[in-house]
Amino acid sequence: MDQATHNKIVSFIWGIADDVLRDLFKRGKYPDVILPMCVLRRLDAVLEPSSAAVLETKQMLDEAKITEQDQALCDAADQPFYNTSKFTMRDLRSRGNQQQLRADFEDYLDGFSPNVQDILENFKFRNQIPTLSKADALGTLVEKFCDPDINLSPNPVRNSDGSVRHPAMDNHAMGTVFEELVRKFNEENNEEAGEHWTPRDAVRLMTKLMFLPIADKIKPGSYELYDGACGTGGMLTVAEDTLIELAGGEGSGVKTYLYGQEINPETFAICKADMLIKGDGENADNIRGGAEYSTLSNDAYGAKEFDFMLSNPPYGKSWKKDLESMCPSGKKDSLRDPRFRISHAGESDYSLVTRSSDGQMMFLANMASKMNDRTELGSRIAQVHNGSSLFTGDAGQGESNIRRWLIENDWVEAIVALPLNLFYNTGIATYIWVLSNRKSDGRKGKVQLIDATQWYRPLRKNLGKKNCELSDDDIKRICDAYLNFEETEQSKIFPGEAFGYWKVIVERPLRLRSQLTIPRIEALRFASGDEEIRETLYGEFGDALVEDFGSIKKQLTKRLAEWGSDDDDDDGGGGKSLPESKKKKLLKPETWQRDARLVELATWLREHLGGDPFDDYNIFAELADEKLAEHDQKPLAAELKLVLRGVSEVDETAPPVIAKVSKPNKKGETKVDADPRHGRYRWGELPECLRPSSGREDAYQAESVVEFEPDADLRDSEQIPLLEPGGIEAFIEREVLPYTPDAWLQDKKGSVKIGYEISFTRHFYKPEPLRTLDEIRDDIIAVEKEAEGLLDDLLHGSVA
Repeated sequence: MDQATHNKIVSFIWGIADDVLRDLFKRGKYPDVILPMCVLRRLDAVLEPSSAAVLETKQMLDEAKITEQDQALCDAADQPFYNTSKFTMRDLRSRGNQQQLRADFEDYLDGFSPNVQDILENFKFRNQIPTLSKADALGTLVEKFCDPDINLSPNPVRNSDGSVRHPAMDNHAMGTVFEELVRKFNEENNEEAGEHWTPRDAVRLMTKLMFLPIADKIKPGSYELYDGACGTGGMLTVAEDTLIELAGGEGSGVKTYLYGQEINPETFAICKADMLIKGDGENADNIRGGAEYSTLSNDAYGAKEFDFMLSNPPYGKSWKKDLESMCPSGKKDSLRDPRFRISHAGESDYSLVTRSSDGQMMFLANMASKMNDRTELGSRIAQVHNGSSLFTGDAGQGESNIRRWLIENDWVEAIVALPLNLFYNTGIATYIWVLSNRKSDGRKGKVQLIDATQWYRPLRKNLGKKNCELSDDDIKRICDAYLNFEETEQSKIFPGEAFGYWKVIVERPLRLRSQLTIPRIEALRFASGDEEIRETLYGEFGDALVEDFGSIKKQLTKRLAEWGSDDDDDDGGGGKSLPESKKKKLLKPETWQRDARLVELATWLREHLGGDPFDDYNIFAELADEKLAEHDQKPLAAELKLVLRGVSEVDETAPPVIAKVSKPNKKGETKVDADPRHGRYRWGELPECLRPSSGREDAYQAESVVEFEPDADLRDSEQIPLLEPGGIEAFIEREVLPYTPDAWLQDKKGSVKIGYEISFTRHFYKPEPLRTLDEIRDDIIAVEKEAEGLLDDLLHGSVA
């Protein structure tokens, strides 16, 4: 179907919505009527020639009291569906009485076979009939869709001389019309741009990339194709046609089975309807859909593997509802679906679970989990994504883990960057991922990136945001770059590890200066958090919060319940009520009592150590321990640490705070080995930047191994390429230590993570050449001359 015919049909049907439904439905409800009517008219056009045969067969079966009639009626209709009503849509045009029309129309709908009833149910079309009938609009609607000026049939309408008056509308053309109508309805209702459709040119490219590398290996037999976000089924249809064409046509002995899943009821309905119209009753039964059939939370084909898979999953769309369905706690860590919890790289609980705000990469993981490893061809996948799938997610997070899993298994053959504004409802950058678990020898261990952003043909008129298309020459150029597998300006080839990196945590020591001042000691009274609120409450209730909590608990509870009700910001509430968790903590007498003990302990230490500053926290802590032991004081270690830290402040000139010391035994052995790169230093070999304060050089034996307290505010991370010569240590030696010589690598379990990201910009960016000084000078002179001319005009004009 050419573009002119497509535009004519879309405009005609769009006009029906405005002519018939205006003032009857809100504009947002137009699709609930127009879309199912499109499908009904298409089904009706297919069944009309066999209507009499179906009625005769129905009568014969009823007279013979045969209850299992489905197959016989399908045979009579010569289709995988039928209608046993005595009416066709054309018959309903002549009804003058609205009540009779409604009764006959409902009888017409009830006559369809069960598989069509499933379609009507997902369209929820019967809910609209009372409104249409009451407004006397049902007859007009039927009349409009039977207009001879449009053809929604898969067969052409011919003139009396045999010439084609209206061309046939194939499955994908019907889907394109449907998708264009949905796009227009979405724009009318300000639907989000992320809900877009895949244009046919992009689908053709995807199928070529999927099939061309193995075109000469396709043998007679059956092949199973799958789309986990199948929409109206257009991708599956084009993929089927391409496979059969490459195999040599209809007589090639190739049999295809199509499988799909779609959560949107309306698009599922038209997909199934189109399968039925093509005569693919079996394939229609393989399309699962409706609101309960989310691919992520309700996989309809959990046990199946497929030969070819392609899809355009939703991107930038939350899957939080699926997450809640898959694990009642709503926490990703509790999700146990074997598609997204796997074993990889020595990890038995490797997570492929992405952020709940965007599940597009999980659709790719779902397809990868269904790859067939039993056949010669294995499985091939083509899937469209936006740019975030290339880089979103830190090392160890779901998106990065998926990229790592796919690349380290050597499944990613190529990623193709498509032109901008190629899709109907979004202008964002999009990419086709091509995967195979049967890579050719030349591709093994390598990933090809293709920049096809400049290979397109502009459209004469935009279709939504789509302002360009891939011509046959553009598709051939992209496929040639893919098949040739050579380094060019638009094609780059990398080892898989080139996209990987280690993420390491770099620590630096905490350096503190301490002083037991009265303000710092008093601040410990509110050390349990929410300092402003606690300070306000202490001002109102005083020491009773510690000494007699029970007497003021009722008043305190009331005060917290009323917090912020007067919109008075002076109480630290900010005019907002307090969350229950915060109230609960403030009503715990243990927190007030603990903080009072901190004040008491700090006051005692001030009495015995004085209020002078200590430039070395280590000396301060040691003296505090000595005084406490001398007076047989035994505070809790955690409380003592809170006091010491509470009266200290960060000072980058102070010596580093010592966390642990491993002293040598009689054999000179320590519990931990010295490892400066991971923060374990021999006391006698400390670098200049970590040396103790003067006079403490002999505080420990030279062979002792010292570890310093890390400063969380100075903690940083580095991404180190997996292909870095010399690995992590060489990178730290070259890029970190010259600038921060007191740094070390965190050595906790899991502190070194592997991530993968793919940057097209880094590999294909072409900087604009800077203008020469002569060009800049000429521009300045030209502007000066123009300004002089304007000034002359202004002055002469003023004189005149």
